[in-house]
Amino acid sequence: MSEQTRSAAAELPRSAVAVPERTDENGLPRPNFLRDGGGTLWSWLTTLDHKRIGILYMIMVMLFFFVGGLFALLVRLELFAPGEQFFGPDTYNRLFTLHGAVMIFLFIIPSIPAILGNFVLPLQIGAKDVAFPRLNLASWYIYMIGAIFALYSLVTNAADTGWTFYTPYSSSGSDTAVISITLGAFILGFSSIFTGLNFIVTVHKMRAPGMTWFKLPLMVWALYATAIIQVLATPVLGITLLLLVLERAFGVGIFDPAMGGDPVLFQHFFWFYSHPAVYIMILPGMGIISELITTFSHRNIFGYKFIAFSSLAIALVSFLVWGHHMFTSGQSEFAVMLFSFLTFMVAIPSAIKVFNWTTTLYKGSISFSVPMLYALSFLFMFTIGGLTGLFLGALSVDVHVHDTYFVVAHFHYVMVGGTVMAFIGGLHYWWPKMFGRMYNRTSAVAAWALVFVGFNMTFFAQFILGTQGMPRRYWTYPEQFQSLHGFSSSGSLVMGLGFLIMGVTLLAGALRGRVVGSNPWGSLTLEWTHATSPPEPHNYPNTPVVENGPYDFDKLVPRVDAPGEPGPEPEPAPAK
Repeated sequence: MSEQTRSAAAELPRSAVAVPERTDENGLPRPNFLRDGGGTLWSWLTTLDHKRIGILYMIMVMLFFFVGGLFALLVRLELFAPGEQFFGPDTYNRLFTLHGAVMIFLFIIPSIPAILGNFVLPLQIGAKDVAFPRLNLASWYIYMIGAIFALYSLVTNAADTGWTFYTPYSSSGSDTAVISITLGAFILGFSSIFTGLNFIVTVHKMRAPGMTWFKLPLMVWALYATAIIQVLATPVLGITLLLLVLERAFGVGIFDPAMGGDPVLFQHFFWFYSHPAVYIMILPGMGIISELITTFSHRNIFGYKFIAFSSLAIALVSFLVWGHHMFTSGQSEFAVMLFSFLTFMVAIPSAIKVFNWTTTLYKGSISFSVPMLYALSFLFMFTIGGLTGLFLGALSVDVHVHDTYFVVAHFHYVMVGGTVMAFIGGLHYWWPKMFGRMYNRTSAVAAWALVFVGFNMTFFAQFILGTQGMPRRYWTYPEQFQSLHGFSSSGSLVMGLGFLIMGVTLLAGALRGRVVGSNPWGSLTLEWTHATSPPEPHNYPNTPVVENGPYDFDKLVPRVDAPGEPGPEPEPAPAK
């Protein structure tokens, strides 16, 4: 918050709610979820606390993020120049497959719902936990079992089919460990379904008194819409992968044309899940952006109901557009026209969000805190990803750039420039709430700058490669593409350095960062106004009673317990 805004706020009455102090009336430290049960490993592995389960997810999901990122760096280093640099085409195919599978199934799909959703959703609706705490813990263990199956493929004979597992190559053409990695993805689907069911019931049945549907934070609306997709779409992928395993193991003949099957049927099944899965990834990120934009603009969100209902609209229409992945797979002209029209239609609710966020920024008192930098980066890069998606939704363009690097660039601008940037912004936003300590702003800004510059170096060059005809998934390429590939690979190293600095910065902040109050950003949602940092084991001593909306900056002046933008870092306080 700017100094001018702080001085103006000091002259106005504080909001009716007071943030709890970190000590009780006797001056003793309040209990928090990190110290609950003595903080032993067993207490964490058997916990039913949604916040601890979110932290457990964060440890494993971030581990797989760095594993998948390492695979990506190896792929880009091999593509630095034509011909063999470090390994041959077989190893390249395995690394390419593992990068996609790890990033999609082990990182990006569970990242926001399982980590931030688990931690934040009950706090934001005034609940003491999710509806089914044991199911919540079981979903983490199922995630771990699925991850073990996927990693078994890595240490035995890593799959080389690509992360989409297209038949008939995956069913009969490849001699790699396809069964283990597909079974891993099958098991991971159950974790996603259980998390979605938990969130739906929690939002319906456990809201605090006065928390009507239109007083829900937009993060909750986004998680609710995501949960609907998780519950309805994920079983389709599970059945598809199970059929693939049965065909590979027993020669059932569902997808293999040599046995009377239809490989295009696999594509229909796969994309009927996987395109809604794109919104499993991006919708929670949009919820985070809504929180960041309004908090750091210090303005009520513009068009609250439009943003809320657009999340549900995206969830609905996402089930109807899978065919645009198959424009070159022999569909009828009518089917192509229909899927092209529906693809353009799904862009409308996404555009509504972008325009409403931009309008919220207009004449706002904007603080360029670290989370806000990631939010603004999201607006820039997700817009590029969305617009290029419209190009791919037009058949006349898609037939020329299909299976080129243009598709790779579009996909990463949506997934990394959109979901990952929002996820990292959300981590920086709720990090002080999780641990009660602030990370170093200088190193966090440096990490953001490296990620932003490195990402655009890596993937904008790939738009140009695609338009020039460079096909994706190739181990080598003609000399004419070397300069752009080299530029793209250099950008990946810059981006990788930024992510490394980000990880070190957040970890150091959690362990030795400056202790902050319960509401360092001046937010108005319940987790900031009614809960300590870190929160108590059951979130609130008493159930909050909601009287105002989550973004009523025009009615209330938020209490700011500690600056959200720390200056020079003081000596770190000793860990308690």
